[in-house]
Amino acid sequence: MTISSYQTLIRAPRRNAPIIFAFHGTGGDEHQFADLTRHILPDAGLISPRGDVSEFGALRFFRRTSEGSYDMEDLARRTDKMVDFIAAHKAENPGRAIYGFGYSNGANILASVLFSQPRLFDRTALLHPLIPWIPTANKQLKERRILITAGQRDPICPLPLTERLVDYFAAQSARVEACYHSGGHEIRPEELQALHAFLT
Repeated sequence: MTISSYQTLIRAPRRNAPIIFAFHGTGGDEHQFADLTRHILPDAGLISPRGDVSEFGALRFFRRTSEGSYDMEDLARRTDKMVDFIAAHKAENPGRAIYGFGYSNGANILASVLFSQPRLFDRTALLHPLIPWIPTANKQLKERRILITAGQRDPICPLPLTERLVDYFAAQSARVEACYHSGGHEIRPEELQALHAFLT
């Protein structure tokens, strides 16, 4: 399987540690969560692709037509590309646990991958996702371990849509956890604590 072309930060795992895929938010890059992953799991491998869509110079993983309104055809194409990218790296590391987490736009592309191919990841954390549609039911999500974090006053990712996403995963019998803080779109310490506990 050929690995799709993304500019990617890669750190090899040590011993029996998992590989973590990290997906940056809008305006971030492949280095955004490098130190965080090293802090949470020092021996873990890291695969962090750079989004290949530019929105006025800010890197993203897919196009949108406005805030909270996605180019769904572009999202579908780029989800397929990301699925191939992840699957190729996973095939190169047989038997190793694969974790993924993403923030904001990175959480959205990761969620789209999860809807399409739930078995790619052993654990998936979505930080401030915004999924403005109701995904199709998927029995393969059963028992998948998923963490969702959000701000209760997030102006970009409204809490009711986050709660609807949590309910969706619960309806698929996924092992979903939720962590909310009282703020907005920023990542707060309680989220990082929940992410640390989830990944370790």
